[in-house]
Amino acid sequence: MAHVLIVDDEPDLAHLIDFNLRDSGFSTQLAGTGEAALVAAREKPPELVLLDLMLPDMSGIDVCRQLRAQSPSREVLIVMLTAKGEEADRIRGFEVGADDYVVKPFSVRELVLRLKAILRRGGTPQTTAESAPLALGALKLDLSAHRFYVEDKEVPLTALEFRLLGHLMTRTGRVQTREQLLEEVWGLSSSLETRTIDTHVMRLRDKLGPARTLLETVRGVGYRIVDPAH
Repeated sequence: MAHVLIVDDEPDLAHLIDFNLRDSGFSTQLAGTGEAALVAAREKPPELVLLDLMLPDMSGIDVCRQLRAQSPSREVLIVMLTAKGEEADRIRGFEVGADDYVVKPFSVRELVLRLKAILRRGGTPQTTAESAPLALGALKLDLSAHRFYVEDKEVPLTALEFRLLGHLMTRTGRVQTREQLLEEVWGLSSSLETRTIDTHVMRLRDKLGPARTLLETVRGVGYRIVDPAH
């Protein structure tokens, strides 16, 4: 079972989550500060980080940003845990690389089930043929192995970047509006004005390297992946 790093400065809640995750077969580690979390992630990279937004030494946003910046934890799944329920707070987390959000108060049993679902999904887009890699020009997205290649060279993606690219590649040539991407990839309200999409597309385009021109901006509408053969 997956290893989960629980980052929360409320001892009672952290130990309650820890007990229930261990009871469900997970291996776990606790950290009460952002610095302790970063050290723990370097020493034993987890498959998932359950990260509180409010920590005594730094914000969960800063911890998330640093986890994404260091190689051992660059691709780890990050789930934000916070008492704040506003969509603006969720967006800040997504913009620095969080994969999902859980708002306090919550049912611990539901939390365990949700984490299991996130780990099974692994950020992979849902398709009817998950075992078949998606290939488009120099790009290859292996859904079952959760790996991405540009000109046969593997390029690391975060779980959210992987999900975004998979969403676009399974809809080659079709424009995806920002509203569609917010709803279908991020799970956010389409009525929200945000640059979250643009920020992630910019980062994803940089990782496409020589194939970056395949990811097109449709001004005033959204984005699409195009087939170089057409």
